[in-house]
Amino acid sequence: MKHLNWIPALLFGLLTNLVAAEEIHIAVAANFAAPMEKIAVEFAKDTGHQAKLAFGSSGKFYAQIRNGAPFRVLLSADDETPARLEQEGMAVSGTRFTYAIGKLALWSSGEGVVDSKGEILKRGGYAHLAIANPRLAPYGAAAIEVLKKLGLLDAVQPRLVQGENIAQTYQFVASGNAELGFVALSQITQDGKLIKGSAWMVPGNLHTPIRQDAVILASGKGHPAASALMNYLKSDKAQAVIRAYGYDI
Repeated sequence: MKHLNWIPALLFGLLTNLVAAEEIHIAVAANFAAPMEKIAVEFAKDTGHQAKLAFGSSGKFYAQIRNGAPFRVLLSADDETPARLEQEGMAVSGTRFTYAIGKLALWSSGEGVVDSKGEILKRGGYAHLAIANPRLAPYGAAAIEVLKKLGLLDAVQPRLVQGENIAQTYQFVASGNAELGFVALSQITQDGKLIKGSAWMVPGNLHTPIRQDAVILASGKGHPAASALMNYLKSDKAQAVIRAYGYDI
């Protein structure tokens, strides 16, 4: 029965993998919800670790982390929040990196509403323009930058409606409560194609680049699943998903 000697070793290896598998809580910027849900599924298949995802604005996550929220990793919508947490000792130094560069779009859920150059902003003919709260959401701050550069901020100010984060901003437009709004390109495209409605892809030179950084938080220091997730985000498989949703790497 010597040929069966490998069975205990195999069972031990399987048991070790099960014991090593962890469940970790990840704070994820709202704009990155769809790609991260896909990545989390593949991450679980490939590593055994379970990523429990919470979505929201980077500003809100900063406050929650400062108040002891049990997140191990932050996937922010900017590079400032992770850097700030690192400086304050709330994140692990040396773990921060840019996992995606976001793109902004002016979008309407209606066909033919938004032209390919965003001229509707100047023409008017709409009652509400949705943006994410610029104090909490980097995509909202980018939208304000665009309006300032175009010299339109004062003109559109009475029409602005603010979502708490980019997910709520998207809902304002998708539901028709706002005729158009500035959203993340990732929310309205997949594999390079517009899913619904009409949009203007905002040129990158109209706002500061939206560099989205990930960082292991202090509570995730030494946790294998946290390190595994950070490495997984750099993998070809994860990066293919990220690109499919319109981000640059």
